[in-house]
This record gives sequence, C-alpha cells and structure tokens, in this order.
Amino acid sequence: MTGSDDASESGATGTGGTNRIPSLGPRGEGWVALQVVCFGLIAVALAYAPPETDTDMAAIGTRQIMGYMVGMIGAVLLGAGIAELRRAKALTAVPHPLPGATLVERGPYRFVRHPIYGGLILGALGLAVITPWPGTFAAVGLLAVVLDLKRRREEAWLGDRYPGYAAYRGRTRALIPFLY
Repeated sequence: MTGSDDASESGATGTGGTNRIPSLGPRGEGWVALQVVCFGLIAVALAYAPPETDTDMAAIGTRQIMGYMVGMIGAVLLGAGIAELRRAKALTAVPHPLPGATLVERGPYRFVRHPIYGGLILGALGLAVITPWPGTFAAVGLLAVVLDLKRRREEAWLGDRYPGYAAYRGRTRALIPFLY
C-alpha cells in the first residue's frame, strides 16, 4: 500500500473535516489506554504460553534468530523515532499533536510516518516469533490494529494542524518502512 492509498481509508481530510476514527478523549487518551491493555495482553500471553514441544533444535534456533532480528529492527525504529521527536520537542504518548510542535520529517520520519508505532509492532512480533503460540500472535495482532487505528486518528489531527501533512503523507509509508 502506498502512503497516499490509505488517505481515504482513514477519513482524514486535513482541512478541518471529520474522521471516522473516534478521538477517545480530547487528546486521544483512550488510545493510550488501549495500547497499554494490548501490552498487558502480550505480557500475559508470553507468560502463559505453553512450553516448546518442537524437538527440532535447528528449527527452534532459526525461528528464535528470526524473532530477535525482527525485534531488533523494531527496537531501532522505536528508539530512532523517540529520539527524533525528543529533539523536536514533539514527543507525546497521545495522538493529538503538542501545541507549538512542528511537523517532523527527518530521521526515521523520512521513511515512515509513525516509526514508534511500527517499532512497537515489530518488537512485539519478534517476541511472538520467539514464543510461538496462537495467544501471543492474537495479542500482537490486536496491538497492530489498535496502533493502526491510533495512527489514523493522529493523522486526522496532523492534517488539520499542518498544511504540508498531505504531501508528506503521500510520499511516506505509514508504519513499516518500504512496506506499509
């Protein structure tokens, strides 16, 4: 999906229009609460995942290496996104932009509009690959849905706040560099 394809999906207009994604609070605080619930579900799923039954140690090792690699890519994306927003004094957990903040398009934001959300999803996916159990993958899937909806709500506010956001959105992926 290209960056411009998902503009119609989110309902974001960038011109003061409405968005089908609810705000869940004046600054989107409910989205943060849902995100925390998802993190808790992932932790519970990891804690209660049944023990490994596969006896093929080579397959287990390969899967674990893949999980660590995906997780590390997520950690780098997450850390770079946080660092760039801190530099710009625009870091906030809620999806509503901070008053006086500027649109950040440098660092990891050149490649993806929401590197923090993408990093969280990839990190959680890496954990699920390391601890393969349907409950873990379901919790990660729920986190991905919540973060994608939070992103769409945030983008409506960003489009309303920054006149150049529509152009930025059209040339930059949403969550995962080069993919989505």
